[in-house]
Amino acid sequence: MTRPLIIAHRGACAYLPEHSRGAKALAYGMGADYLEQDIVATRDGELLVLHDETLDDVSDVADRFSGRVRDDGRHYCIDFDLAEIRMLTFRERLDPETGAQRFPDRYPRVAGGFPVVTLEDEIRFVAQMNRSTGREVGIYPEIKSPAWHLEQGFDLTAAVLRTLERAGYLAAGRKIFLQCFDPPTLKAVRAEVGPTLPLIQLLSSKTAITDALLDDIATYATGIGPALALIRGGRDAQGKHRLTDLMSRARSRGLLVHPYTFRADALPDGFQCFDELLELFIERAGVDGLFTDCTDRVARYRAAAGT
Repeated sequence: MTRPLIIAHRGACAYLPEHSRGAKALAYGMGADYLEQDIVATRDGELLVLHDETLDDVSDVADRFSGRVRDDGRHYCIDFDLAEIRMLTFRERLDPETGAQRFPDRYPRVAGGFPVVTLEDEIRFVAQMNRSTGREVGIYPEIKSPAWHLEQGFDLTAAVLRTLERAGYLAAGRKIFLQCFDPPTLKAVRAEVGPTLPLIQLLSSKTAITDALLDDIATYATGIGPALALIRGGRDAQGKHRLTDLMSRARSRGLLVHPYTFRADALPDGFQCFDELLELFIERAGVDGLFTDCTDRVARYRAAAGT
């Protein structure tokens, strides 16, 4: 059994709005080993720490800029300058189909919101927290939709690498993982920066995990970030949770495994409690790290399990 890294998925977003500075500070204090940053671009080339290319589900953009939608009715970050986006208030995520708060028991939208954070803001913030606490918490940025950004005329990957280089994160030994769903992007990053930057190939639940795919990933990535469903394999005849063979196949190729996303308020089918989910992945599967909305609960479990 390994001691898995705790990766704060969008911060401690089970308790405060995702990617807010408060959510990151809370996750830091709860014992996260890494803080995640999803990265998208603005019209003037600034890098935002936001999960979506659009602003609608997490901000009041529709109230402030009602005439700035595209044909699909959505407001895109890349159609706004940073100064305009700083005018917005960011709150808990809405479900676009129902208009209701996606996780109803989380931080209420009526309680107010938080300002947007840029990647440079966050890097400075983490550096100052590390300095004041004496801990060394890492960053875990994701290049979001790089091909789509290129279609909009912006090279997001190049901009992310420039920012990381200025902050010293491309040097060997820094606490960073860079993640992306797009294999060509990670291959290009590996070719440009060399072997020192740890890269994680994200894998959706619909990915067909062939030997050829894993062999290819092992040529450029440090590890994989698979959806939970790629590791949990249902139940056996006795009702016990089963595991797929992904862990052993990844390990045989020297790949780390950091699955996503562990949420106490959105358990996968077949799990009665959060600790049951953690037991399967930490104690039985032995994952190397995990993305979670609930940093505190994973930290407590990890400590109790003696990992």
